[in-house]
Amino acid sequence: MARQLLFMKAINEALDQAMAKDDTVILLGEDIAGGVTVKHLEEENEDAWGGVMGVTKGLMPKYGRERVIDTPISEHGYVSASVGMALTGLRPVPELMFNDFIGFCFDAILGQGSKMRYMFGGKAKVPMTMRTMHGAGASAAAQHSGSYYGLFGSIPGIKVVVPATPYDAKGLLLASIEDDNIVIYSEDKTLYGIKGEVPEEYYTVPIGKAAVRREGTDLTIVTIGKMLYVAYEVADRLEKDGISVEVIDLRTVAPWDEETVFESVKKTGRLIIVDESNPHNNTATDIAAVVTDKCFDYLDGPVKCVCAPNVPVPFAVNLEQLYIPNADKVLTVAAELIDDLKR
Repeated sequence: MARQLLFMKAINEALDQAMAKDDTVILLGEDIAGGVTVKHLEEENEDAWGGVMGVTKGLMPKYGRERVIDTPISEHGYVSASVGMALTGLRPVPELMFNDFIGFCFDAILGQGSKMRYMFGGKAKVPMTMRTMHGAGASAAAQHSGSYYGLFGSIPGIKVVVPATPYDAKGLLLASIEDDNIVIYSEDKTLYGIKGEVPEEYYTVPIGKAAVRREGTDLTIVTIGKMLYVAYEVADRLEKDGISVEVIDLRTVAPWDEETVFESVKKTGRLIIVDESNPHNNTATDIAAVVTDKCFDYLDGPVKCVCAPNVPVPFAVNLEQLYIPNADKVLTVAAELIDDLKR
């Protein structure tokens, strides 16, 4: 049975159901329970925090501190420990508070975890799912607002998912935890408050499969995360001019769904990728390069990317809003591709 659920509650429910189903699922992170050695939290109010955004709230009293583990402020320490746990039979789910902090624990992922299955001829499993946050729009400033899922996606041995709806937030997280490889599960902090239909039962959404959210015939827009809602606005506005837009929610950044994107481009002949990350060496440019190579004969114009500018996220609200890709920016780019259709 489905009901309306907040994005963050869908994540919480996925963690709850995964832990109930499999006692090897362990949560680790900074303040995900109540705080380390904080006396006033260890008695009456020990579940006060649930992580920086409260996503894990309620899980520690249910599963105990042996499975919901508060860690010191040492990302290198607890992510390295998580890789070790995964290699020895557990399914850890560490929470990296913000994806900007990846520098502190990159060796555990790039230097160790991502390589183990290859180094041991496919015999080693590293079933670690790292939850982290990305995204501008919350006035969290430069060190807490970047979108670096594309950076993770360039590493062999790692899968990267970016849900855009509450339904996918739950289903993709459960699929990630079931996976025997490292999965980076990246949550846009500005989506935590949106609601959508989420089934009560345990279910998974396949990793590596995009979703066609809206069918169209004239232009394809591929989106990552909250850029889905920008594409909806663009599609609505272009529809008034008689332009039919197909909207694809990528859902998985690595491996991204080439088949679905190719099929759409072959139908529409035009492609825009909307990606909140910075404009160089990112997922959007990778998709653009591959589509140009594989679908060149079907294209009626150049593949376009709409990304954030090549600067860190500003703190000032007005500058931050200018930083984030929006419908007007996409429409400006789209005008170049659909000009012939308007004549």
